[in-house]
Amino acid sequence: MPRRSIDTGTFRTPTASMADYDLEALSLGELKKMQRDVVKAISTFEDRQKAEARAKVEALARDLGYSLAELVGTETKSSRAPAAAKYRHPENPALTWSGRGRKPQWFVEALEAGSTASDLAIS
Repeated sequence: MPRRSIDTGTFRTPTASMADYDLEALSLGELKKMQRDVVKAISTFEDRQKAEARAKVEALARDLGYSLAELVGTETKSSRAPAAAKYRHPENPALTWSGRGRKPQWFVEALEAGSTASDLAIS
């Protein structure tokens, strides 16, 4: 079978293999479009497979007298409370810092002005 280039339309030839196309004859734009189309097709395929698997599992659970939620529970993300403030701005008490992560500018400026970390600590 002779090699051929493809048009930039949606790539929908399930029986053709990549060897059937002369990829080197395609422009960069055509190759990028093909790449986007392939990524989208893979995502759509995976979503369809997941939906089918979910439907089968839900049907099995229903046959056994349960709902899927009863069997697997609900997923909850553990939320962490914000860290308690350890340092407070000497002039603006609304500005605080937990001591974690990057030092805020007001903290750096206070240290440069001669304050110590213990001076800024919340008692």
